[in-house]
Amino acid sequence: MLHGKHLIAGTWVSGKTSFLSSPASGEAQRFAVGTPQDVAAACEAAEAAFPAYCATSREARAVFLEQIAEEIDARGAEITAIGAAETGLPAARLEGERGRTTGQLRLFASHIRKGDYLDRRVDAALPERKPLVRPEIRMMQRPIGPVAVFGASNFPLAFSVAGGDTASALAAGCPVVVKGHSAHPGTGEIVAQAIDAAIKACGMPAGVFSLVQGGNREVGEALVQHRFIRAVGFTGSLGGGRALFDLCTARPDPIPFFGELGSVNPMFLLPEALAARGAEIAAGWAASLTMGAGQFCTNPGLAIVIEGPEADGFVAAAKAAVAQVGAQMMLTDGIAAAYRQGRDRIAATVGVQEVLTSVCDQRHATPYLFAVSGADWLANHQLGEEVFGPLGLIVKVADAAQMLAIAQSLEGQLTCTLHLEAGDYPAAAVLLPVLERKAGRLLANGFPTGVEVCDAMVHGGPYPASTNFGATSVGSLSIRRWLRPVSYQNLPLGLLPEDLAAV
Repeated sequence: MLHGKHLIAGTWVSGKTSFLSSPASGEAQRFAVGTPQDVAAACEAAEAAFPAYCATSREARAVFLEQIAEEIDARGAEITAIGAAETGLPAARLEGERGRTTGQLRLFASHIRKGDYLDRRVDAALPERKPLVRPEIRMMQRPIGPVAVFGASNFPLAFSVAGGDTASALAAGCPVVVKGHSAHPGTGEIVAQAIDAAIKACGMPAGVFSLVQGGNREVGEALVQHRFIRAVGFTGSLGGGRALFDLCTARPDPIPFFGELGSVNPMFLLPEALAARGAEIAAGWAASLTMGAGQFCTNPGLAIVIEGPEADGFVAAAKAAVAQVGAQMMLTDGIAAAYRQGRDRIAATVGVQEVLTSVCDQRHATPYLFAVSGADWLANHQLGEEVFGPLGLIVKVADAAQMLAIAQSLEGQLTCTLHLEAGDYPAAAVLLPVLERKAGRLLANGFPTGVEVCDAMVHGGPYPASTNFGATSVGSLSIRRWLRPVSYQNLPLGLLPEDLAAV
């Protein structure tokens, strides 16, 4: 049952005003509109909960994360039903995303039990050292404090209320205040109910989690500027993310903003691979490009090929494969409108040729393919900007040197992909040193949609892919975002954190 309210430190709180959801199907429902006052109450509760929560044992937090996963799974049917109605996503996609969400909670539980993430170091005292003695110095990672998380439009589960940012912050020992996304408020509330049930079952402080629904830009600004918030996790648009990033850095006490903002995820098709498997690569690209109406941050929107008969064959095969994909429901009316605007921007750019056009209206998306020369791509920076949806741009470069120039001109990306055969290794060896400076994840002979939740994953990259090139929002390394190293010099063992005293 939906309350249509905010959850602030274990209490369901009404708002003075409300908004209607905009579901893809079914009846709209009313939810409270968040205010700066709601944000303040949630942040104050989070700060009050922090001393007790950060002092909990790793085992207690691991059990808490596992209990959240259990509570979410217990509400699985309800989550799938309302998620499908709100977003238009198919049941299978939502069930898979729920599995990803609960899986990462359980992964983080396992990870913190091991304790390696604490990076504990001990330098023993050297009382006999000349000319100065060395004190005993111990170091470990410690939680930073309350974390603000912004729910994402394109992942109502895995990157929203109990998604990677929330799960990793809770694993680190940090309370979380979530600003829910208005595209799926009902889904967000049910997940919040699951977290609330886990808090009660595990005896955690009530302020360890709050959800503030809806609200305009003022609410988001109040959240990132609140003095008790110590860091922010965000997945969304470049414009919105950059505005929040600027607010974080402009605070009297600047805080880190871990934003995942945008990426075109270029693929470089090297000559021997193109000749041997051009049609196969085209079919795989079409499937990846149009998966989920292209509403993935790792959607491979750019394919770079060296012009010639093989490139022409690739274009024809990609067109044939993409042409089989029909209209798909997009997550919101706003996303659909932005997709059409991006399509129009690309189509109107000098040198761009239409490969496949279609007709899309209202909340539906149909795929588009365009082609452009390497010279024209290099001459127009906006061709490298993300279009969120199933739109692909094929760049036909004159030779390997121009392909390298394309790689050098790229802004930061989440992923870069090389399609190659053994004979392409020399060319790949030239590209790789450039591409590893451009992206957080490099792939060979694959497609970037599908981000594995594991220890070695990096989901981030240089700006504008993310605002912190040294961090990841997926995988166990994401926990490190919410920690900071603290050294303890000559402190008695009885006063040290238990995890450090035991080393």
